[in-house]
Amino acid sequence: MAEKPPLRAVDLDHNQLCCSVCLSLFREPVTVPCGHSYCRSCIEVCWQQEEAAKGRYSCPQCREVFQSRPILGKNNILAEVVEKLKGTSTKQTSLSAGLNSAGPEDVACDFCCGTERNKASMSCLTCLASYCDSHLVPHYRVPVLKTHQLVSVTVSLKTKMCKAHNKLMEVYCQTDKSCICYLCGIDEHRGHHIVSAIAERATEQKQLIENQTINQKRLHDSEHELKQLGKALKDFKSCSQTAVEGVDNIVDMLISSIQKKHHLAKQMITMREKQAVAEAEELQLQLKEEITKLRKRKDDLQKLSLTSDHVHFIQTFPALSTSCESPDLPPGAVVRPRESMETASQFMGKLKDDIEHLLEDFLPKFSAKVSAVNVLLPPVPKSREQFLLYSRILTLDVNTVNSYLAISEEQRRVTYQTNCVYYSSHSDRFGSMQVLCREALSERCYWEVHWKGSFCAIAVAYKDICRSSNGSEFGFNDKSWSLEFSKDTYTFRHRYKTKTLSGPLSSCIGVYLDYKAGTLAFYSISEKMTLLHKEQTTFSQPLYPGFGLKCPAYYTQGYVELVKLW
Repeated sequence: MAEKPPLRAVDLDHNQLCCSVCLSLFREPVTVPCGHSYCRSCIEVCWQQEEAAKGRYSCPQCREVFQSRPILGKNNILAEVVEKLKGTSTKQTSLSAGLNSAGPEDVACDFCCGTERNKASMSCLTCLASYCDSHLVPHYRVPVLKTHQLVSVTVSLKTKMCKAHNKLMEVYCQTDKSCICYLCGIDEHRGHHIVSAIAERATEQKQLIENQTINQKRLHDSEHELKQLGKALKDFKSCSQTAVEGVDNIVDMLISSIQKKHHLAKQMITMREKQAVAEAEELQLQLKEEITKLRKRKDDLQKLSLTSDHVHFIQTFPALSTSCESPDLPPGAVVRPRESMETASQFMGKLKDDIEHLLEDFLPKFSAKVSAVNVLLPPVPKSREQFLLYSRILTLDVNTVNSYLAISEEQRRVTYQTNCVYYSSHSDRFGSMQVLCREALSERCYWEVHWKGSFCAIAVAYKDICRSSNGSEFGFNDKSWSLEFSKDTYTFRHRYKTKTLSGPLSSCIGVYLDYKAGTLAFYSISEKMTLLHKEQTTFSQPLYPGFGLKCPAYYTQGYVELVKLW
């Protein structure tokens, strides 16, 4: 009969036998009432800090709170398993000793002799020396050495030694933001706020997690932007080529007098395409470079989060916590313009009906159409100063104002009147208490409105909005978008739909319109700009700013006024 194969021993996982506080193999392991285990010295230090700060005791892992300080007993089974693991590690290290020579960037064993020293794998914080696998064996066999604290080698111990006292830096001065030894805390750092390296590591660990989250989000956004940019570039090239072909087909049908301008039109489109494509490709390269940096930062942060060396963590973390984003990249996501080269082709089609009359002014108009097309829209404004760059002159249209509203001489303020104001008859006049501006908006624009009273409506509307009393109020149709203030509440209206908004109450409201991107945003203006509502849609006609008032229950001199930003 064949012999039975020997039973396989259970593989011992080094990480599962490490204290969650010091991240090293258990030294005199003890178990707390909730079932978690720690080094006796580690849990006692934690409880001493908690007792001084909160007067209670809890488990560092599950946070279970104990009514009184638990009596700690040695976990003999866990201690035996750790000893077996150390013995297994010793056998494995003895077999591989001498195989890994220390390189220029490695920490060399302090006990190796000769010109070629082995790479150190562990550092002893008690001996203040680094050991290769071969010279580390006594720390696993000699009883007095087993009590020493071993940590994985990350950097040379010299970088963790106090130059003034030649002692290991084990505490952190939060006042001077530097690692120091205990003697420094007694001498030059006396009276400073000093905590253990473990406590400072826990604080900065939270910041590291936040940085990892921010980095991951930025990486995801950059990858999404690169994908969107590639699609926009592909569509732009396709539209540009279609526009060139359209110009060819139309020009072939025209008389010989347009042949000279035919060549110039093609040249403009091609030059604009090359310029826009070059800009987009440059941005692609910048985004790829940033993604590479962010990925490296992600790896560095991940590697740092796993290190058990607290001092190395503290010394390395400030360099990784600074932003690595390129200042040359535009803020916000890639936004594709709604315009395309099709507008240039359509413009060429209209030339067929009256070509002789348009020959003289054809090139300037066509050039303006081509120049207006971009692969990307300009960055979205982030501050009030940036919004003000898009401000323009706006004036109230007296032909649209209701008869119970009066317009100032500067045509910037509209005021509620108890008596009817005489205006000449006009088909554009509102039956409800509203007024539109003269200026039609179809680009990026920003304006601010100051108001007073118990009610006001700040809106944008199409020119063909209804003017009769029924159905003409801003927001109660599909031709207007309105922000209203009434009874200390903001309300947004469109297509009869109402949305109550939250935000700081202010007598000054900012309105931002990005016609091509289909964006309409309202801001509360006080010490800072606060977004109240942002509407994303597609506009089919030019928009006109509008304002509305209502007859109050008791008479108040309510008004709405365009703030002079120009």
